[in-house]
Amino acid sequence: MMKNFKTIAIFTFPSEYTVLRHLLEQQEIRHVFLHETMIGVLPFHSNAFGGIRLQVHEEDIPSAQEIINKLNDTSSLHIV
Repeated sequence: MMKNFKTIAIFTFPSEYTVLRHLLEQQEIRHVFLHETMIGVLPFHSNAFGGIRLQVHEEDIPSAQEIINKLNDTSSLHIV
């Protein structure tokens, strides 16, 4: 585990966080996805590895959590 990094989310497959990764990089939030390579090679073993863990530097957690909350908020979605 990296020093001063905390797990704030767990995903089953890489496709679940593609947009999130882009937004984190865009905001220069220090992060790492643990187990990403192993699950990319063995996708059906995700649960055995405990999923793909998003770890964020402690100082960046509030910003990262805000991005995640906005992605999870569907109240602003409208059918056009």
